[in-house]
Amino acid sequence: MCISYLLSFIVAFAIVLVLIPPLRKLAFRIDFVDKPREDSERKIHREPIPLTAGIALFIGFVVTFLLFVREETSQTVAILAGSFLVLAIGTVDDWYKTHRKEFPALPKFLVQVGAAYLVYKSGIVFYGFSNPFTGHEVLLPEWLQLLLTVTWIFGVTTVINFSDGMDGLAGGLSAISAGTLFVVAIAKGQSSSAMMAIIVVAIALAYLRYNKPPAKVFMGDAGATFLGFLLGVIALDGAFKQATLLSLFIPILALGVPIFDNLFVVIRRLLKGKPIYQADASQAHYRLLSTGMKPKQVVAFLWLINMCLSMMSIILLLLNV
Repeated sequence: MCISYLLSFIVAFAIVLVLIPPLRKLAFRIDFVDKPREDSERKIHREPIPLTAGIALFIGFVVTFLLFVREETSQTVAILAGSFLVLAIGTVDDWYKTHRKEFPALPKFLVQVGAAYLVYKSGIVFYGFSNPFTGHEVLLPEWLQLLLTVTWIFGVTTVINFSDGMDGLAGGLSAISAGTLFVVAIAKGQSSSAMMAIIVVAIALAYLRYNKPPAKVFMGDAGATFLGFLLGVIALDGAFKQATLLSLFIPILALGVPIFDNLFVVIRRLLKGKPIYQADASQAHYRLLSTGMKPKQVVAFLWLINMCLSMMSIILLLLNV
């Protein structure tokens, strides 16, 4: 089994590494690039950057998934179809942005929720948790299972996308979180979840090869929401299974920086009467940048925080509470 994990990592990493350069050239030819804007505090790059890395991430994941992951047919279809839907609507959104237009939030919301619903219908569901005092299973009502499952997947999809604001940040956070979920899945004997997690680690690291400062390519909303969708599914299929009340915090801590930072951002926007999807510079990385820290320092600091939170999640796992 260890050989399978290693092979899947190598295959996924190699596919993304090989695909990004030609897709980067294609982006310049069709003008699918993120252009600098002096009127936007969020656009801190100084030259056009291709937005096609998300396609490479998707292909790398799908090919490796089909080669190495053994899920039920319905779950395989749901994961791949949901991934494609999220990537597709994200690509449309990115295309609008390259032409300095805003794609409406509602279609994105409906497609992302629809993708999460496909996963729910396939049987990847948050059913409940074990009572740590009695050992009895607490099975939630079906309507609550649906609500929590879809909300979790949609939420993680969104927070990873919101975190994609600096070179190397979202890719690094995704790799750290996926690595943590891999350890959790291995410890629980959940091979399919572990395989998906190691594939996400591989594609995220391959992407970082081209996205480390100064970035040569971006994954855009398409790639960020795609990674977020996968992380949400992996947590449901692995860390949330047979969870006790306290171990429910394991996947939350594994995704700690994106979740806690963007909860703050969402609450702040709601209090100010702003739409949740309206982009601004309220995320932690922009706030840290405004203090005088250099971009590389900000990214390294947030990676470190996420590693610390991930270690806390593994400690919870080892305590078996």
